[in-house]
Amino acid sequence: MYSIELSLEQQFSIRSFETRVSQMFCEQAQSFLFKLYHQMIVQAAIFKQLLKHEWELDGKSLNQ
Repeated sequence: MYSIELSLEQQFSIRSFETRVSQMFCEQAQSFLFKLYHQMIVQAAIFKQLLKHEWELDGKSLNQ
């Protein structure tokens, strides 16, 4: 994995998230992780569709 510089706001957000998650019960954490994973999959699908549209990779010729 590569390293990327995060802003102070992003670092604070990560630390705040860590604190909230560490205070959850197991069932709460499992439910939260399921919802988070679902959102990540949806986000990846949206990015894929946006890139296909932007790069015109949806089966259409670039010359049309």
